Amino acid sequence: MKLKKSGLNQSISSAKAGFSERSARNLEKRRSVALRQKQKSIKRSNNPLETVWESTLVPLLEKIPNLTSRTLLEHLQDHYPDKYPDSILRTIQRRMRKWSALYGEEKDVIFRQIHTPGRQALSDFTSLKDIEITVCGEPFKHLLYHFRLAYSNWSFMRVTQGGESFSALSRGLQDALWSLGGSPEEHRTDSLSAAFKNLSQDEQEDMTGSYEEVCSHYSIVATRNNRGKGHENGSIESAHGHLKRRVEQALLLRGSYDFESINEYQSFIDTVVKRHNRRHHVAFNLERPYFKALPIQRAIDFSLATARVTTSSTIAVKKVMYSVPSRLIGYQLNIHVYDDYLSCYQGANHILDLPRLRVSDKSKTVRCINYRHIISSLSRKPGAFRYSILRDDILPTPTYKNIWKLIDQHCSRDRSSKLMVGILKLASDCNCEEKLGEFILSSLIKGEVPSLGVLQTRYQPAQVTPPSIEVKQHALSTYNKLLSFFEKVEVCHA
Repeated sequence: MKLKKSGLNQSISSAKAGFSERSARNLEKRRSVALRQKQKSIKRSNNPLETVWESTLVPLLEKIPNLTSRTLLEHLQDHYPDKYPDSILRTIQRRMRKWSALYGEEKDVIFRQIHTPGRQALSDFTSLKDIEITVCGEPFKHLLYHFRLAYSNWSFMRVTQGGESFSALSRGLQDALWSLGGSPEEHRTDSLSAAFKNLSQDEQEDMTGSYEEVCSHYSIVATRNNRGKGHENGSIESAHGHLKRRVEQALLLRGSYDFESINEYQSFIDTVVKRHNRRHHVAFNLERPYFKALPIQRAIDFSLATARVTTSSTIAVKKVMYSVPSRLIGYQLNIHVYDDYLSCYQGANHILDLPRLRVSDKSKTVRCINYRHIISSLSRKPGAFRYSILRDDILPTPTYKNIWKLIDQHCSRDRSSKLMVGILKLASDCNCEEKLGEFILSSLIKGEVPSLGVLQTRYQPAQVTPPSIEVKQHALSTYNKLLSFFEKVEVCHA
C-alpha cells in the first residue's frame, strides 16, 4: 500500500512487495470493506433518536400502530425545531421495522388453497391500462370480462361496454359456460355491484334476484370474497395481469390499436385467449369430466324496460332517446336491454333491434335517430326539417351534415329544406346512402347544386317494362274432341 501511495501502479507495487497482483487486489478490497464497517459502527454509535425513541416514539406506535415514519419525523420536528433534520428519516424507518418485527401487530396470513377439478370458477372485470383501443378511429371505452377455472387456468374473455352491469355479467358468464361445455360447482366473484347489493351481511338476502336466478339455472353456487380483500379472489386477480400482457404484446405485433368494428376486436381477443388456453389443455382435459351438464337453453342475460312511443316516433330508455318506425306511435313496447343493443317487442312480436347508446355526460342529450323511421312523414312536410329538435340527429353521417351546410349556403330556406329531405328520402328508398352522399358532396364543393330530379334519374332503378304475351284462345270444338277421346278410352277399359 505504501508503494502504491508513492505513485506506482498495482502490478509493480504487488511485485515489489513479493505477491501477485490478484492478491493485492483482494487485500485492498478487504481493507475497504473493513473501513466501511468501521464507519457504520461509528455512525450507529451516534444515535440521533436515543433521547426520544423510548420516551416519545414507542408510546405513539403502541397507541397508533399505523403511523408512518414520515409522520413520526414531522412530529419530532414540530416539538423539537431544528433538532431532527430530514436526513434521519431512514434511521426512523429502520427502527420502526425492527420494532414492528418484535412488538408489532399480528398480520393476516395468506392460506394457499387446494383447487380440485370442476369445483370453482371465478369472474371479474378488468381494463387495459395505458392503452387506448379505437374503433374506426374513435376511442372505444370498454371493460374486459374475464372468466377463469381455478384448477386448469382455462380462461374466457369478452369485450363489454357500459361498466359492470348485470347484463354484462350474465352474458359473459353464460358465453363462458357454453364455450366451456359445462358448469362448475361454484362461481366466485368479488363484491360486484352487478351481482351483489352490498347492503346486508346475509349472502342470501345480499344477492340480487336476477343473478341468483342465473346461478340457479346452471346449478351453480354463487360465492364472493370479503369486501376489500382482493387477495381472496387471487386466482383471477393475478391472472388478469398475465392475460393483459398477452393482449398488449399481441397489439404490439399487430402494429395498431385501431379496429374496424367491435366484432373484429372481439375476434382478436378470442385469438389471444385461445393461444393462452393451449398451454393448459392437459389440465383442462383432466377437469372436463367433472363439469355439470348445461341446461337446454340459456337464462336471461338482459334487463327489462317498457316505453311508450311518443308522437315524435321516439322512445326513451336509460335516459337515451331512440327513434322507432312511425307506425308504432301510441304503442307501448317491451324492451330487452342487452349490453350492446336493445331488442324491442310489441306484445310477443319482435319489432326491431336498436344499437345501445349510453349517457357519459349528464349535461349532454344523447339521441339515436334513424332517419328511415321518420322520412316518409317528413317528406310530406319538409319545411319542418330546418327547425326540428332532431335535425342534426336525423342527418346520418358527417357527409350529410356537410351537405346540409353547403345546401343551406347556396339555396333559399324553402328550397334547402325540401332538397335535403328529398335527398334523405331518395337515400332511404334506393338504399344508396353512401354513393349518393359522396356524389352530392363532390358536386357542392365544385359549386354545383344538383336538382332532385337529376338525382332521382341517376339513382332510382330503371323501371322494367314486362314483355307483352299474346294468349291464343283454343276453339271450343277441340274440347269436344278431347272429351270424346276419354269416352272411347273408358269403353275400351270396360
